[in-house]
Amino acid sequence: MKKIFPLSLLIIVLYNFSFSGNVTGKVNFKGTAPKPTAIKMNADAKCVSMHKGQTVNSEQLVVNSNNTIQWAFIYVKSGLPAGKKYPAPKTAAKIDQNGCMYSPHIQGVMTGQQIEITNSDGTLHNIHALPKNSAQFNIAQPKQGMKTTKSFDKAEQMVKLKCEVHNWMASYIGVMDNPFFAVSDDKGNFEIKDLPPGDYELVAWHEKLGEATAKVKVTDKGATADFTFEAK
Repeated sequence: MKKIFPLSLLIIVLYNFSFSGNVTGKVNFKGTAPKPTAIKMNADAKCVSMHKGQTVNSEQLVVNSNNTIQWAFIYVKSGLPAGKKYPAPKTAAKIDQNGCMYSPHIQGVMTGQQIEITNSDGTLHNIHALPKNSAQFNIAQPKQGMKTTKSFDKAEQMVKLKCEVHNWMASYIGVMDNPFFAVSDDKGNFEIKDLPPGDYELVAWHEKLGEATAKVKVTDKGATADFTFEAK
């Protein structure tokens, strides 16, 4: 005899597991955009030579041509089901030391996710991670092409990484216990994908401008959330 799947139960299953929405938006800048700050790499002649006389600007505060901000980290602060576990991606996140700069400047990873750190430069780098919730690491990579794999076991927003050899080198990682985060691009856009329906509070974090929050109601059609930071 065939078992009949109750319609009401089918509706509940579909609602909980099939429908999700993307949150899209912009991170805006209000005020007069500061002039780019040139980085002085004179402490290492090899770093200078990599850029062949071209100016390298700091990525600490990048205001795009459309008055938006690049390199803001956006994540879900509240609204996710309590106690739900999300598996870490099997694909490693990547940090490249290239041209005596970290690439990317800002990124997000999940707890337990492997992070592959590469020295693409022909000079010594020493990458020092400064988490408060996980174990720190401080590793030297003296040779071009060296790779090291690390991870963080506890969530934390944000973890600073710096180079002990080149004091201008720094980046930040948002360590999350869920996959719902994004980084604003060179047009200020971001997208957090596949959020289940519900009410959420989002945070946009910026290393120089602080934090901004927004509340959204996500449906299967998604939601929008814009943030605005003012010049300090």
